[in-house]
Amino acid sequence: MTYTPICRIDDILPDTGVAARVGDRHVAVFRIGAERFHAIDNIDPRSGASVLARGLVGNIGERVVVASPLYKNHFDLSTGECLEAPEQSVRAHAVCVQDGRVLVALN
Repeated sequence: MTYTPICRIDDILPDTGVAARVGDRHVAVFRIGAERFHAIDNIDPRSGASVLARGLVGNIGERVVVASPLYKNHFDLSTGECLEAPEQSVRAHAVCVQDGRVLVALN
């Protein structure tokens, strides 16, 4: 698995996301609390717009999700599953932190 550096940890405020390009893929990287990170595709499958990094982060039950800013569908940050329409799920990607930097590997 090849990891691509995205940004410094401090570049992502807790409970928000940032957009990045990894290869030819638009990726949304989220910081949950102080130390947890998740990455999913940034393209909203319903609209085709690269906007998921700008969605609102929250919880639905035990699941940590982001709500798309366009159609309000919720995407599980661990799996990429769209809770309202599973057929519109996105890919989840591996994230690691090294030397104060956030890195993503495409799955």
